[in-house]
Amino acid sequence: MDIRQLRYFIVIAEEKQISAAAKKLYMSQPPLSQQLKNMEASLGEQLFERSGKFLELTEAGKTLYKYALQITQMMEEARNEVADVGGGIDGRLAVGINTFSLGNLNEVFHQYRSMYPKIKYKIQQNESSLLCYLLKQREIEMAIVRLPLEIDEFTLQHLYSEPFYVITSKEKKLFTGDATLEEVSRYPLVLPSIEGLGVYYSIHEAFSKAKIHPEIIAEFSDLKLMMELVSTDFGVSIVPESLLHLYKEYPVHIHKIADSEQLSGDIGLIWLKNHRLSKAAQNFIDVLAANINKGDIGLI
Repeated sequence: MDIRQLRYFIVIAEEKQISAAAKKLYMSQPPLSQQLKNMEASLGEQLFERSGKFLELTEAGKTLYKYALQITQMMEEARNEVADVGGGIDGRLAVGINTFSLGNLNEVFHQYRSMYPKIKYKIQQNESSLLCYLLKQREIEMAIVRLPLEIDEFTLQHLYSEPFYVITSKEKKLFTGDATLEEVSRYPLVLPSIEGLGVYYSIHEAFSKAKIHPEIIAEFSDLKLMMELVSTDFGVSIVPESLLHLYKEYPVHIHKIADSEQLSGDIGLIWLKNHRLSKAAQNFIDVLAANINKGDIGLI
């Protein structure tokens, strides 16, 4: 007995005549009668008894009718839900986000949620290297990461080239306008990253290319503490633009880096190679890209 036969049975039960049911199902009467006989043979029970011109359900038929309605309804709901998931209307968005990712991501998520309100979320924030591990374990489907990064096993979509800024305490005005790396190197420098991570590498590489040796007095993985210390004149820092979005509340002076061509950070979106992204993920990429293209991402 299959779902098609259950649908035939429901129509026969509701129409109470084989001829009327066949007409409603757009089929001839003999094949429908045969399907009913096959069902009764399969179950070993009579499902209908004749009452004049009409068919009435037996007790066994009434029991089957109750379950047939439930089963066909569940099948319809399953079909609709699968279609919704396939269309990105329903389902889950599992995305990793680097500690320094993109500014104004909250606006992207709000816009995405307004467009796809049925979507559930799994959002993992961590360093890019760990996000790569989570991708391989299929804990997340895609991740926003900082480059450079070993991405041989991943497909990469470049999102944004992010500038860096110099920040200092409001208590002292160290620079009147843009600051060069040479000028920054005259002051104790704290880094918003630790060795082995992308931001740390980018800052060190910029000073190395300029043949400048700054006095680095601290490296931080605790960004909130770093911002508190910089804002109270512990030292100056060079930070990516995204960090300024995350910690707007701290009183600091913000200066562009005059030789900014030597220091920028690339942000990309990665997922496993040869992996077909879910429609929910594809829709998120579209919303994210649209926001970047119109300038709503990465502006302080």
